[in-house]
Amino acid sequence: MDRLIYTAMTGASGTMSRQAAVAQNLANVSSTGYRAEEHRLRAVQVNAHSNPAALPTRAFAVDASTHTDFSQGPMQFTGRNLDVAVEGSGWIALAMPDGSEAYTRNGNLELNVNGVLQTRTGIPVMGDGGPISVPPDSKISIGKDGTVSVVPETGAQNTVNAIGRIKVVNPPEETLVRREDGLFRSADGAGLPNDDKASLANGYLEGSNVNPVEQMVSMISLARQFEMQMKMISTAEQNDKAATQVIANF
Repeated sequence: MDRLIYTAMTGASGTMSRQAAVAQNLANVSSTGYRAEEHRLRAVQVNAHSNPAALPTRAFAVDASTHTDFSQGPMQFTGRNLDVAVEGSGWIALAMPDGSEAYTRNGNLELNVNGVLQTRTGIPVMGDGGPISVPPDSKISIGKDGTVSVVPETGAQNTVNAIGRIKVVNPPEETLVRREDGLFRSADGAGLPNDDKASLANGYLEGSNVNPVEQMVSMISLARQFEMQMKMISTAEQNDKAATQVIANF
């Protein structure tokens, strides 16, 4: 069978992976703090083990890497005291159930029934010494440096107490790895140090950095590529049938 079918097959497989990434991006256009994802392909030359060596006329397409677009999304004002957005570069640290740390740009926070500051999915936010617990009957404010302060709603209401500070890290972006849960982690899984220069905007959320128009254009282009590759596979099959019939007639 003509090796063309294998070349087209690897191209079609890679195109499907890129289509899946684009579909994932489009599904998260409105997800807070989402970072767009892209599958990058590369060509690998097919080396024939013949003597003399055949001409390099075939190349396979392989999924080389998964690239993340770390550009900042738009800032959206909410006015909610538990909403925070990282200004510039930086990531909010989360305390995972297995004791490790994960990082997110989604600062849509809430308090659970025990007063622990957490994400909407129930993952506690990492503070100076662990998760941050807020006393009951308290008004919360989050400072620019991530300091969480409370004011009692009863008694001495002019007393402001700092109960912790949200941990914000700022590692080189290429060292972060996205996992299946959509959260980022360090490549070696170790916790990262707090960045004292990081800044948070209280009452704001960062929107997704996905450009829906670009993603739709990319989806149309990928659909046409996949159609062309499937046509090549069909052509290779027809050529194989024609060659088999010619041989049979002899």
